[in-house]
Amino acid sequence: IGVGLVGFGLFFILFGILLYFDSVLLAFGNILFLSGLVFIIGIKRTFTFFFQRSKMKGSSFFLGGVIIVLMRWPLLGMLLEAYGFINLFRSIPP
Repeated sequence: IGVGLVGFGLFFILFGILLYFDSVLLAFGNILFLSGLVFIIGIKRTFTFFFQRSKMKGSSFFLGGVIIVLMRWPLLGMLLEAYGFINLFRSIPP
């Protein structure tokens, strides 16, 4: 279920970007992506991943971007999410 939710979330995010930042598709994609992440790794591990002291800057930008997209400012929200995503996963080696 989790992998399907993440897949549909990424699909809706990509489709929302292709349709000139459609705020409804982006918001739906963000909700599906985050709920799929919770289904895959669990509530506690998701919470500890986003709220580690070393990842607080990236988490705040990413989750703030999700909130901005939900408030129907899709371009600013996606820019904040992208910056937060880069900061969140910077420490993971390739």
